[in-house]
Amino acid sequence: MVAADAPNYAQILGIEPGMVVQELGWDEDTDDSLREAVEIIIGGEMEDEGTDEVVDVVLLWWRDGDGDLVDELMDAITPLGDEGFVWVLSPKTGLSGHVVPSEIAESAPTAGLNQTSAANLGDWSGSRLVQPKSRAPRR
Repeated sequence: MVAADAPNYAQILGIEPGMVVQELGWDEDTDDSLREAVEIIIGGEMEDEGTDEVVDVVLLWWRDGDGDLVDELMDAITPLGDEGFVWVLSPKTGLSGHVVPSEIAESAPTAGLNQTSAANLGDWSGSRLVQPKSRAPRR
């Protein structure tokens, strides 16, 4: 059952009806109300790591000890559309698996991404990462 405020999670994440969302890093500790809110908005299930679809959004659940964040981000952007974005979701400070925000901030540019915003998502924090826009050619 989705909590009354959970649908706002999808809105906070900028997820809109009809978007294709890929979920990476799911485990027993992920926030089911956030997941359900996203699936309600998109009108179906999220794609998993094996998808061949071009995706609009990647939700990456990331915890301390999960491995190399740069490598994971590089894999995450492979199916990402030109206007797509990645949310790195990590447990809040004081919770098991907490990731220091500087790890995300330092990993993003190495993977070719820019951090644009952060979100408070219950027991999870989100960092929004986007691909840099190409500069228009000078005339």
